[in-house]
Amino acid sequence: MTRPAAESQAPATGEPAVATAATPAKPLTLGSLEFTPCSLSSPLSRNSLEAHCTTFQVPEDRANPQGRKIALNIAWLAPEKQTDLQPDPVFFLAGGPGQAAVATYPQVDTAFAEVRKHRNVILVDQRGTGKSNLLACDTPESEDISPAAMQAEAGKCAAKLAGKADLRFYTTTDAVADLDAVRAAIGAEKINLVGVSYGTRVAQQYAMRHPQATRSIVLDSVVPNTQQLGNIFARNLDDALALQFAQCTQTPSCKDKLGDPRAELDALLARLRAQPVTVRYRDASSGEEREDVLRAETVAGLVRMYAYMPAAAALLPKLIHEAGAGRYENLMALAQMMQGDMKDSMAMGMQLSVVCSEDGESMVANQADEGTVLGNQMPQAMAAMCAAWPKGAAPTDFHQPLAGNVPALVLEGEFDPVTPPRYGEEVVKTLPNGRLFVLRGQGHNVIGAGCMPKLFAQFVEKADAKALDGACLEKLDYVPPFTSFNGWEP
Repeated sequence: MTRPAAESQAPATGEPAVATAATPAKPLTLGSLEFTPCSLSSPLSRNSLEAHCTTFQVPEDRANPQGRKIALNIAWLAPEKQTDLQPDPVFFLAGGPGQAAVATYPQVDTAFAEVRKHRNVILVDQRGTGKSNLLACDTPESEDISPAAMQAEAGKCAAKLAGKADLRFYTTTDAVADLDAVRAAIGAEKINLVGVSYGTRVAQQYAMRHPQATRSIVLDSVVPNTQQLGNIFARNLDDALALQFAQCTQTPSCKDKLGDPRAELDALLARLRAQPVTVRYRDASSGEEREDVLRAETVAGLVRMYAYMPAAAALLPKLIHEAGAGRYENLMALAQMMQGDMKDSMAMGMQLSVVCSEDGESMVANQADEGTVLGNQMPQAMAAMCAAWPKGAAPTDFHQPLAGNVPALVLEGEFDPVTPPRYGEEVVKTLPNGRLFVLRGQGHNVIGAGCMPKLFAQFVEKADAKALDGACLEKLDYVPPFTSFNGWEP
């Protein structure tokens, strides 16, 4: 199925991380849960992470505790030394919706290095993701992306999953109840929550429902509670592209060689909408020659994914310029590589259960978005799929802003194409103990950028965002645009 729905953390590449059983050993106990040794590995991290893993059963429907159970997949990373262990662990909440915490955590582990010296880090695969009753849908072979086709595919997926899950009970609210059950099971009175992208929604909802158990929250690339996810993507992407492409148009050497990237992108998309082209290219993974059809939607998807990471987006003006001259090979190869890398990183069934239950009112076309890179395809596709998807219930105050005295560290990237800095500004308005940092030249998922890991560790230690000295973030700089495939001008 296509992936039209909500924001994710930085796109994963390669196979997702996996937890593999280590040599049998005596189980370790945390609270009432018994854990056995395991290793977490990811192609994006050099070394495997030694951890302890277990499962914890919760009711699928809490109103029917005798019914079907879900075995939540949990990993525990403990400090090497227990001499200064703090009682409040850190829970990492993955993005998507649809990414799994255990699989994606290794990509951000370096940002947790100082935090892990004094606190346990707990990873819970949210129900419907990873190894917590995964709700995955097959990718259709058809190129038809019309609303009718998307609705039919969603209906097939829902029917397929009906035997293993009641899809109404895989929402954020259900996941929040799971998190608190895990907190109680491990014997923690209070916890610190670190959410990335969609994970920030989970963190805010947890802090709303369980304020007495929330010591602090870190919201990296935040989605405000007030924001529904139906039609935010087109405008946010265009705004981010304007900032990113300005790095070329405001650089004489880049503008001279590559022109106006946005004008060239619009021309390329118009040409491909009128007539897709067949492209021969070399597969980036296998090195084999392949042939595929390049469509406007393919290019728009690649541009969106690259915009998450400004370091990668620095290559976009060059790729677009080459394609504008009829040289499509590199653009096609990268688009296919990105599509393959993303294929298994998102649990689409879980994503639909979340967005269809929580964001249905916003899945409407916006006339003002017609001239954007993404247009209205995403909200139209989402609305069509949700018409065929079982929906759960959200609390009446679900979209009320998080308010209260919870200490909050809020992070945004200046060039984020999904959750722009204004989202962070909105969130901190109702959090008197919150503070926003906007990281220069950064995109989506910024907790590992520059000195942010140091500031993150200081915040978790003291739970005081106002006391942080963010001067070190001034060292972050912009990535110059590539004027050739060898890099930027010296």
